[in-house]
Amino acid sequence: MAKNYAALAHSVVEALGGAENIAAVTHCMTRLRFVVKDETHIDSPTLKNISGVMGVVRNDKQCQVIIGNTVSQAFREVVNLLPQNMQPVEEPNKQKLTLKRIGAGILDALIGTMSPLIPAIIGGSMVKLLAMVLEMTGALPKGSSTLTILTVIGDGAFFFLPLMVAASAAVKFKTNMSLAIAIAGVLVHPSFIELMAKAAQGDHVEFALVPVTAVKYTYTVIPALVMTWCLSYIERWVDRITPAVTKNFLKPMLIVLIAAPLAIVLIGPLGIWIGSAISSLVYTIHGYLGWLSVAIMGALWPLLVMTGMHRVFTPTIIQTIAETGKEGMVMPSEIGANLSLGGSSLAVAWKTKNPELRQTAMAAAASAILAGISEPALYGVALRLKRPLIASLISGFVCGAVAGIAGLASHSMAAPGLFTSVQFFDPANPMSIVWVFGVMALAVVLSFVLTLLLGFEDIPVETASKPQAAQPVNVEEARA
Repeated sequence: MAKNYAALAHSVVEALGGAENIAAVTHCMTRLRFVVKDETHIDSPTLKNISGVMGVVRNDKQCQVIIGNTVSQAFREVVNLLPQNMQPVEEPNKQKLTLKRIGAGILDALIGTMSPLIPAIIGGSMVKLLAMVLEMTGALPKGSSTLTILTVIGDGAFFFLPLMVAASAAVKFKTNMSLAIAIAGVLVHPSFIELMAKAAQGDHVEFALVPVTAVKYTYTVIPALVMTWCLSYIERWVDRITPAVTKNFLKPMLIVLIAAPLAIVLIGPLGIWIGSAISSLVYTIHGYLGWLSVAIMGALWPLLVMTGMHRVFTPTIIQTIAETGKEGMVMPSEIGANLSLGGSSLAVAWKTKNPELRQTAMAAAASAILAGISEPALYGVALRLKRPLIASLISGFVCGAVAGIAGLASHSMAAPGLFTSVQFFDPANPMSIVWVFGVMALAVVLSFVLTLLLGFEDIPVETASKPQAAQPVNVEEARA
């Protein structure tokens, strides 16, 4: 049955306190992401019980409403209900800084910046995969101009990632986007890249008598993100000290003269060190635990998705694929996690006597198994019925172990599913194809059987008209 997205959007907006209480809205692959002016106006019980809403995730003034694969249609209807001049309001009172609040702020900045970039990154990586497959099969000879252009098309989103991050972060931190892009552009300018290459070979490079660390910024996330955050403060400070009559030329000049050298000398290298430290930690654990780390990640992945913590790994995955061509811990674990949720949903659809739940479970299973989008299955089925979630976690652990033992690695960061399974094919190891489909089949079958064995409390038909969605997850409480 087709959803009435206009009615759904109207109900969601009203439950959030009306259009006048919404400061900003965007969406990712399955969620509407709202920033509200006053969180006390949110009617959570009503919001979570709206037909078509699969779950709610709240964090201070942010409220994420899980819709599913058709979120873009709901987003368009929501935008139609909001005033065109909608502007976020400033925080009226500064809240006391705590480690929990700092952690929540960092996670929010990372998720808010990276989520809008995921389509471009997935699109580029899939084009790179297409080029790899065409070369592997001999359809295009190595070194051909068509193959080169295809590779460049796929690599564009990665090579200029600092520019994309700067633009997205500028929206998040409410600073000037053109200045953020201009400063990030310095880091990927051909002359600067050449200068950094010379510095890496031992040449002394300095700016105004200050030594410059040899760093390569293409394919990186953290430097541009930290730089744009600093820019938001630099811009406000320069705005206060410049006379009104000179703002149109002096203000942007001072901002660039302050922020760009600061990015080159301090912020850029610091961002690289932070990113490298995170990557080193993740893959050191993988190095020590081997296949067990993939198994653990496969079991934890649905729980990380529930809290939004899965986005923490996005920069690490991007940088690892860009530098080595593949990623062998997080992405392989998602195979079992995603398809296990799909298999559990299939079991629910098979066993339930509730027609509406059966329809929801079938759609969620197709989304998870075919496209690797597991949130409809997670929020629409597993969390509602509890035991299918346990079956999925067990299956995710087992399948993660198998993927780790097989040494599977991804050449892209598209959500693992049947349609995107090509990202795990290794041209140097034809058996990788067998392993990928073997893990996928195991995930669906094992989670299906475990769900039937564990059973679940079916939703009575008489309550089908008003299904209970997943309980809202308070991210701060989950992290506490």
